[in-house]
Amino acid sequence: MADILKTIQQRRSMRVPFDPNRSVSKENLRQILEAARWAPTAHNMQNFEVLVVDDKEVLEKIGNIRSRVSEAFIRENYEQMAFSEEELLQKKVGILGTNFPPDWRDPAKLDKAVRESAPSPLNQRIGGSPTLLIVIYDSRKRAPASEGDVLGFISLGCVMENMWLAANSRGISVHILSVFSGDAVQKAVKQILKVPAPMKIAFAIRLGYPVSKQPGNLRVRRDMVMFTHHNQFGNKGLR
Repeated sequence: MADILKTIQQRRSMRVPFDPNRSVSKENLRQILEAARWAPTAHNMQNFEVLVVDDKEVLEKIGNIRSRVSEAFIRENYEQMAFSEEELLQKKVGILGTNFPPDWRDPAKLDKAVRESAPSPLNQRIGGSPTLLIVIYDSRKRAPASEGDVLGFISLGCVMENMWLAANSRGISVHILSVFSGDAVQKAVKQILKVPAPMKIAFAIRLGYPVSKQPGNLRVRRDMVMFTHHNQFGNKGLR
């Protein structure tokens, strides 16, 4: 149990560039995919496919796709920011604003940041990763009586976590790329990878080995007593 908790606690998004010349072995990929295979899914519908992309020419084609940061992301991201480590430690949720461009941290400049947000190639997000896992959602495999297939989306989260922990346990770094589910990017990626029309891209996973150490950004979580209720809502903690 201690080993499992240690792996969970050490899991993190690695946003630094990866070494494009250091491939992820097929054996490691099989282990990561085996973890996905055993992820719990609602009604055991197994509503996902995983497309492994490690061909350099295909990665280059995907990397040349241009995308723009959405207005919703910039504005909602601002609302979730803490503007100092002290504030983040007090809030215990959200993210540190210094990780983002200065214009995103100033409410007076948000309109300007939205207007001037220019399309950039996905290469900047892929960051040299030698392997991408494209997780595809099959909406036809829907759990019964699940409005909006919310249980299906929870299942995709279980798939993500299983693969993430399996990769990290083998010394492979992970970064989730939600940009792949955006309409324009998804359309272009599906065309390159010949993904059938009924299916949708849920997210992509960068796998690889960092070329540099990621800055030791402050990580926060709520204390257990802050989210645990015992027998009745409001009875905080385990009693």
